[in-house]
Amino acid sequence: MPNDVYENPLISRYASRTMATLWGAQKKFSTWRRLWVALAEAEAELGLPITDAQIKELRAKVDDIDHDAAAAYEKKLRHDVMAHVHTYGDACPGAKGIIHLGATSNFVVDNADLIIVRESLELIASRLATVIDALGDFAEKYRDLPTLGFTHLQPAQPTTVGKRATLWCYDLALDLAEVEHRIASLKARSTKGTTGTQASFLELFEGDQAKCRELEKRVAAKMGFDASYAVTGQTYPRKIDAQVLDCLSGVAASAHKATTDLRILAMRKEIEEPFEQHQIGSSAMPYKRNPMRSERIGGIARFVMSLAQNGAATHATQWMERTLDDSANRRLSLPQAFLGVDAILVIYENVARGLVVYPEVVGKNLREELPFMITENVLMEAVKAGGDRQDLHEKIRQHSQEAGAVVKGQGGANDLLERLRGDADFAAVDLNEIADPSQLVGRAPQQVDEFLAEVVTPIRQRYADRQPPAEELRV
Repeated sequence: MPNDVYENPLISRYASRTMATLWGAQKKFSTWRRLWVALAEAEAELGLPITDAQIKELRAKVDDIDHDAAAAYEKKLRHDVMAHVHTYGDACPGAKGIIHLGATSNFVVDNADLIIVRESLELIASRLATVIDALGDFAEKYRDLPTLGFTHLQPAQPTTVGKRATLWCYDLALDLAEVEHRIASLKARSTKGTTGTQASFLELFEGDQAKCRELEKRVAAKMGFDASYAVTGQTYPRKIDAQVLDCLSGVAASAHKATTDLRILAMRKEIEEPFEQHQIGSSAMPYKRNPMRSERIGGIARFVMSLAQNGAATHATQWMERTLDDSANRRLSLPQAFLGVDAILVIYENVARGLVVYPEVVGKNLREELPFMITENVLMEAVKAGGDRQDLHEKIRQHSQEAGAVVKGQGGANDLLERLRGDADFAAVDLNEIADPSQLVGRAPQQVDEFLAEVVTPIRQRYADRQPPAEELRV
């Protein structure tokens, strides 16, 4: 493409070639031709005058598309489907008269889109499985490394680095279940006719209702679907697009959440995404290690999430049997949502497999907040040793306030434990044991083990032979 013409960065910078090819012209129009072949085959099987020679001729030219000729026809006819009917007919003169027999434009447009959406969802599912696998490995490695928990972005009860990773991973497992549901729910539009009434096919079969229904079943089966939508207008229900875009938006939201966490943790110098030997973090500040992969995921994710609105709005405005304002919108929203999520997951896998943890910093940050968090345990143990609960509570409150003043007012270290050690009322309390971080994370390590066994392992088993193509991070 010339350098003076805008390029979609989803293609030139971010998404995989595999996903880009699924939404490319060759895939689209060769799928149209496969649908025309399937239609001709089924019509011939049900007795219409279509010969084996004609079908053989059509099959031979399925992938041999003269895109320039089709573009010239479309410029003349202002109709993309008829442009390709004529182009296919020129390549198959013996079959020209039976191409698209009884069909409306959306026979090829919608059925092809359903096939491409299904294949795209299958690619997204396999990419989700690879990221889940990577995060599972990370969670297992750091299952018992205590770290400061956060609620309201304020210090909270400790958890472990591995347990936190399971939160990111479980979001994706829920997304995968939704993607798998969407794949299983997809059906064919098949041969519903111009407004969904199958009138043209009923005419072709001279009023034979059974043959009309059988044609629909056979064409759907040849497309790889075991059912077609119960009723349609001119298009398959645009509700389906809204559901698919919502599903993709969910994946984007999960990735955005996790990589926002990573950016905060990088700021705290606890965990970093991969940083290559010659990578430059800032053109002005040589020391910078900006989390550009996580930032890129967040940026693309916001774009994908915004596209979900298109599906709902388009569905809402499909008046009666159909309006055409869905066409231009769907050419943008569907492929770009898939390309965006594909890019997100390619980057996310790269991040997940290369995460760097700094245990000493994780421990230091935890220790700075830990004294305040164990005060209730200290109080209980001191009461067990014979102290008065109310008096002890007041002493701990005073010591905490004084330690907090040192931290906030002087920038000093949290010395609450030292203050308690110097107070005779707490002499019977083993502060070292109470302040052991590993004793404060509850069942976090065991929860990681259970999560891996019950959630991650079944996903690994399901996708063991469905690995996505390896992709190099291009930018």
